[in-house]
Formats: sequence, structure tokens, C-alpha cells
Amino acid sequence: MSGDYRPCVGVMLVNLKGQVFVGRRAGIADAAWQMPQGGIDKGEAPPAAARRELREEVGVVHASILAEHPEWLSYDLPPRLARRTWRGRFKGQIQKWFLMRLEGPESEIDLRAHRPPEFDAWRWAELDELESLIVPFKRDVYRLVVAEFRPQVRQMPDG
Repeated sequence: MSGDYRPCVGVMLVNLKGQVFVGRRAGIADAAWQMPQGGIDKGEAPPAAARRELREEVGVVHASILAEHPEWLSYDLPPRLARRTWRGRFKGQIQKWFLMRLEGPESEIDLRAHRPPEFDAWRWAELDELESLIVPFKRDVYRLVVAEFRPQVRQMPDG
């Protein structure tokens, strides 16, 4: 992994209908929706980071890992964001993505689990609308994640 990119995980959390959790980023002027993601702590394995981030950002503990994207995917932040995010240390993120299924009740989702909250709203989205919801600089990564996980999501009982 390049030192120019912050190591991170991303989680495509799905329900039994094959719908995907998306959260609206708190404190962002334009509606910016995304799937949960976050940094990998020093010495932490990516699957453990994915579980931790899901718990921290949206309160979900009862979820199983169904698949892991075979590649690390990266994106660059726009220059204006790169200068002020992570004190300018990274030009973007390199991510290991996981497909996870919610095993507990939907009521387990709690946006206040993280202080301050990462998201101020959430909803279930269809696979095909994810690209249109995400900020433009992350769209290529989302295309690759959707393409990789689409077969498994379609095999969901109601998917």
C-alpha cells in the first residue's frame, strides 16, 4: 500500500431484501450519502476494522461478513479536501471492501452510536442507485464494489 493513501475499510451492509444501507453525512451542505467506511487502526486486520467501523458509525453489532473484495480500491480526494482532511497527510484512501448482512433487527441501527455522529439520516437503497447517491470522486470505487458484490446480493432470499 502506498503511503500517500490512508488505509481504510468500507462496508456494504445489506438487508435480506438485498437493499444497501446508506447514511447521509452529517454536517455536509449538499446531501452526501455513502456506505460506512473508516480507517484501519495500527495492527488491526481489515475484517476486524470493518466490524468495528460498522459498530462505531451505525451501532450494528449483529452482521456477518459474506464476501471481501479481492482488491484494495483507492480514490483521490479533491485537492481542496486533501489539504484540510487528515492534516494533508494523505491524498486519498485505499480501501478493502466487505459485503456484510444485517443479522439483527433493523432497530439495532443507531446513528448516535458515534460521537459526533457520522450520519444524520439513513435509508435502504437499491444497488443500482448507489452510484448516483455518492460524491463524484468516489463513484469509480462504488462501481467496482457493486460489480463485485452484485451476484451475492442477488442471491439474498428476497433479492
